Amino acid sequence: MSSVAQFESLLRLLDDDTPAVRDMVSEKLREYGGDVSEVLAECRHPLTDSEIGLLSDVLKPCRRDALLVDWEVPFHGWRAMDDDWDRLEACLRQISDFLHDGVSLRPPLSDHLDLLAEEAQQACDEAGIDGLRIYLFESGRFKGNHEHYHDPRNSDLAWAIESGKSNPIGLATIFILIAQRLGLEVEGVNFPGHFLCRVEHGGQPLLVDCFNSGRMHDLNDILSRREEIDDNIARALSTSATPGEILIRILRNLEVSLQRHDENEDAALIHRLIESLKP
Repeated sequence: MSSVAQFESLLRLLDDDTPAVRDMVSEKLREYGGDVSEVLAECRHPLTDSEIGLLSDVLKPCRRDALLVDWEVPFHGWRAMDDDWDRLEACLRQISDFLHDGVSLRPPLSDHLDLLAEEAQQACDEAGIDGLRIYLFESGRFKGNHEHYHDPRNSDLAWAIESGKSNPIGLATIFILIAQRLGLEVEGVNFPGHFLCRVEHGGQPLLVDCFNSGRMHDLNDILSRREEIDDNIARALSTSATPGEILIRILRNLEVSLQRHDENEDAALIHRLIESLKP
């Protein structure tokens, strides 16, 4: 029997309530590592929405296991990541794979970023970093997910690229990673409560609010009003967020979002990852 035929046989047993059968189906599905999207695409009969939901739930423990097994911890924690953007992207890919439903077929995060960079190339050739800002945000290609700010999927950057929405740090991280692919410089600003980006345009440092249509603010003008801002905020505005700081903030946001959605087992798993990254 082919692997597709075997898989279809398992699908027919999905809604069987017999404990022994459910245990057998779950055990067999574990062999697929939490993602059955490729083999499912070869099946002859599409699943109903209820079957998709049930299958995704059955696969969730497999994705938890895969995340724990694959998670790589820097020897000295997140502070040791320095400028290791490749490590950050690898960690974000693992988070993306974990948050994915394991059923729908989609490219991995890095492929999404590569394709998006190709699409933005012309805009960058014409107007540099401001062309990229306009292409991604001012154009409406990406928008802040105001309606579902605490949706855990905001931390799944592959989902964010497909849906065109995320939270402030999700959109900012996409901006940074696309800019790097195009040889442009964008820095993250670990501003309290609202992650921003910093770019240089026309010889001036500007803050970019990716969550709000890429709106720009003159950094020097803000810093000149020192009586209106405290030293911690001024320091945050002037300092570049490291890959480790970005990763920790994304994970903390995700943990809170999962808790708000009563997905406590997943939240506990993300907490373990945060603890693993402590220096």
